Amino acid sequence: MTKPDLGTEGETRDDVALSVENLSLDFKLRTEILHAARDVSFKLRRGKTLCLVGESGSGKSVTARALMRIIDSNGIIANGRILLDDPKGKIDIAQLDERSKDLLAIRGGRIGLIFQEPMSSLSPVHTIGSQIIEALRLHRNMSKAEARAETIELLRQVEIPNPDKMIDRYTFEFSGGMRQRAMIAMALSANPEILIADEPTTALDVTTQAEILDLIKRLQVSRGMAMLLITHDMGVVAEVADEVAVMHYGRIVEFGSVDDIFYEPKHDYTKRLLNSTVKLEQNRRSTKRDSEVGTGKVILSARNLSKLYGASTAWFGGSTHAIKAVDDVSFDLHAGENLGIVGESGSGKTTLGRMLLRIIEPTSGSVMFNGDNGPLDVTKLSKRQLRDYYSEVRLVFQDPFASLNPRMTVRDIVGDPLRVTKKIGGKALDDRVCELLSLVGLDPSTRERYPHAFSGGQRQRIGIARSLALDPKIIIADEATAALDVSIRSQVLDLLLDIQKRLGLSFVFISHDISVVRYFCDRVGVMHRGKLVEIGPTEEICTAPKQLYTQSLISAVPNPDPRNKRMLHRTRFKD
Repeated sequence: MTKPDLGTEGETRDDVALSVENLSLDFKLRTEILHAARDVSFKLRRGKTLCLVGESGSGKSVTARALMRIIDSNGIIANGRILLDDPKGKIDIAQLDERSKDLLAIRGGRIGLIFQEPMSSLSPVHTIGSQIIEALRLHRNMSKAEARAETIELLRQVEIPNPDKMIDRYTFEFSGGMRQRAMIAMALSANPEILIADEPTTALDVTTQAEILDLIKRLQVSRGMAMLLITHDMGVVAEVADEVAVMHYGRIVEFGSVDDIFYEPKHDYTKRLLNSTVKLEQNRRSTKRDSEVGTGKVILSARNLSKLYGASTAWFGGSTHAIKAVDDVSFDLHAGENLGIVGESGSGKTTLGRMLLRIIEPTSGSVMFNGDNGPLDVTKLSKRQLRDYYSEVRLVFQDPFASLNPRMTVRDIVGDPLRVTKKIGGKALDDRVCELLSLVGLDPSTRERYPHAFSGGQRQRIGIARSLALDPKIIIADEATAALDVSIRSQVLDLLLDIQKRLGLSFVFISHDISVVRYFCDRVGVMHRGKLVEIGPTEEICTAPKQLYTQSLISAVPNPDPRNKRMLHRTRFKD
């Protein structure tokens, strides 16, 4: 294990804004003590970014929150020091009383925090402006008028358009990217010396992520702040980090410069993380020549699919403006093919996937399914007839936690489609569930457990087993790996490819993650504002896209190589 350098030669006192020394965190559970962090040490230097990386459950987020003493009530700092630099001498945050004025001045004052999910961190019943104004008046002792003027300036700095108007808008009126910008404005409101960003771009698409990371980095450099960036994305680390601390099971297993971590990793876990990331930069389906892609039998065909929302007649004549969620989209899916659908949030890709299943009714257009019994116009099927179609075309959901009923055992979850449609039960059902669990790499003996007993990756395998229960021809995977860590993501993708090879499946793979689509798909369709702007072989789209929008999308993908930072030279697209 590589220990952090706690005394770099030539380092001055003014370099280090905060030092963490041998920090250990314990959480008292009902039956045991959870050691969430053990002997964690690192330093945050002014004007520099330290990336704390690791998979879910590694302890990185709880470590970051401990710096501001905002861990859950059942958690304690069991050992260690958190030393904040101060003109009067070091302040040990770990020793401050939780209700002391000194600690309250540090939280949101000297240390700013950007949360992962702005929708749950911002109040839905107060305007964005009122929330930032409150923080300004608390930490900088301003009048209401001064705080409002400063809030408008902060919103301008984080590049929110028309800040004098947007200051009076509510959270739900902001897009995901704009909410995150508002969170950044709030975190910077007290001119903090240290900025903690906890997975600030996880919920964002690649172009918005690139803009937010660029914005945070520029603001950090211009203000001379020390930054702790928490992420599981090694591409993001390569783009923004100066130093990297790799966390695994509550311990920092490796520490070094970003160049050393990427080019000379020493710990096996670091190597595994990097290998999983680099692996997704390749195309596992590249054995097919471009001339062979999309040449099999057409199994699903969409023609001129459109979905309009909000079109209605107003009370006093005229009509309201309709939003085109999907606009005249046509494509074919071939037998045994993986077709990727990519685009930013709001591009219409999820709506398109649900129209293929008629979960959402198309406004116009048609969906033809060519099964064993001949062509079938899906848009004309009755509800009873749709049941047969749902046996052939199945859906894998994005969230492995929300998509499984917590009150049902795994046996009941996986067997439910069989019980409802095939009307089987008893030993026949149990045998089929065991077969399906084995197929997705899970131990059949765990079938009587409930979802809470499984990890995120295992839960997604359960969801995949359920989707395979009726021997479908097509699986529509809607962001099926978005909630998973990078190493688990590659395992699930390999699992799907192996199952496809055995069962002859076709996939419509919907994602905003270009690297996942590059690895998994034969062809890619790119959506923008409801339209399918480009479609072609994966390698062609990812290496030589024709449309400017596609070029901007590809160039915004973080490159897991600190010596070749792709986002610095990305193509920007404006309508």
